[in-house]
Amino acid sequence: MATNLFKQAKNAVAQFTNSQNPSEQEKEAARSVIQSAFTSASPAEQQQLQELERKLEQHNELK
Repeated sequence: MATNLFKQAKNAVAQFTNSQNPSEQEKEAARSVIQSAFTSASPAEQQQLQELERKLEQHNELK
């Protein structure tokens, strides 16, 4: 299950960052999946999830 949530988080961030005009709803959905995945992730996955969240924030600052 943790791996599935981790993949969902990666996909949600990719979808958000690749979107031409991402919405706040897409951002919040990606953040929610990241937070859900974090609770059951391994330490290595947690590190990657933190990086995904940073990527999400950086992309948002560029818009």
